[in-house]
Amino acid sequence: MKLKERENEVLQRALEALKENIAFTIEIETEEIQQPYHPNTRADYLLRFTFQHIEFHCYAEIKENIPNINLAKIVLHRLNEAQVGKVLIITRYVTTQLADRLKKENIQFIDTAGNAYINQPPLYIFVKGNRLPEAFRAAPMKRAFKPTGLRIIFAFLCNPGLENKPYREIAAIANVALGTVGWIMRDLKEMGYLLDMGKRGKKLVEKEKFFALWVTAYPEQLRPKLILGRFNGTPYWWENKILDVDKAQWGGEVAAAKLTQYLKPQDAVLYIEPAHLTQTIIDNRLRKDPAGNTEILERFWKPTKEQLHEDTVHPLLIYADLLATGNQRNIETAKMIYEQHIIRLIRED
Repeated sequence: MKLKERENEVLQRALEALKENIAFTIEIETEEIQQPYHPNTRADYLLRFTFQHIEFHCYAEIKENIPNINLAKIVLHRLNEAQVGKVLIITRYVTTQLADRLKKENIQFIDTAGNAYINQPPLYIFVKGNRLPEAFRAAPMKRAFKPTGLRIIFAFLCNPGLENKPYREIAAIANVALGTVGWIMRDLKEMGYLLDMGKRGKKLVEKEKFFALWVTAYPEQLRPKLILGRFNGTPYWWENKILDVDKAQWGGEVAAAKLTQYLKPQDAVLYIEPAHLTQTIIDNRLRKDPAGNTEILERFWKPTKEQLHEDTVHPLLIYADLLATGNQRNIETAKMIYEQHIIRLIRED
């Protein structure tokens, strides 16, 4: 089943479950948003609710799965300020814990089990704890969103057109074994994110949603495997320090500060070639400390010209690092980076 078909199924089942799980009657009309006619709207659907003769609307964003609140916040980043208060996330299933988090953040949602949070006075709905029917449980995670696949996806997002290069070149840039590339390409085609156009080559599609899934999976599936250690240095030791990009690049807050001139970094993230770890620790007088101000991770890709941004990692990775912290100021900065550096990379051709 293609991506659009899967999303339409989630939409219809969620709307049916909502009506079944509330004690009053509401009418809901759906209208698919056509981008050429709504140039400032990047939502999937416009929903019109009628409750007690009062009509209001919501912008519906369909996400097959919402594993944590960070993906929900990414959805809000995609919409303009006027739409944010009227966004309704429609997804397969929201756990009780996530439902509480979404409600606290005033992020509205409905799922296919009948769980919901809608706050559009006079309509207020909050349902949690319904279990997902066995028949509609999510399929096991595809290899594309496990560690090796995430490396390849990152390479595709950072290097437009790479999906049309020989597998050997893709493997070299993504820093993965050659034999894994074919498996991941097949997964992406099956999921509807890679379109094979025959003689015209291949093309990544639905790139905004594709990127959102990568950002969500990265801190859970790949990032923990990259950690080389946490260290402590003198306060703000990173200020005015320029890195040799052949050895290391800044990520996280330091990279975000360099990119936006907005954030005052409290912690440093370094992506480094492991061979240079010891010398970097010595040169900067860092000492091992699980609560330290510096996290060092293995650089998991082979930098190309497109991936070099002075001595910072690619904006896509800076954005992912910031969101993973859950810090509100970091999330605000992530939104700036999304608007200034990322939208143009993932906009559909």
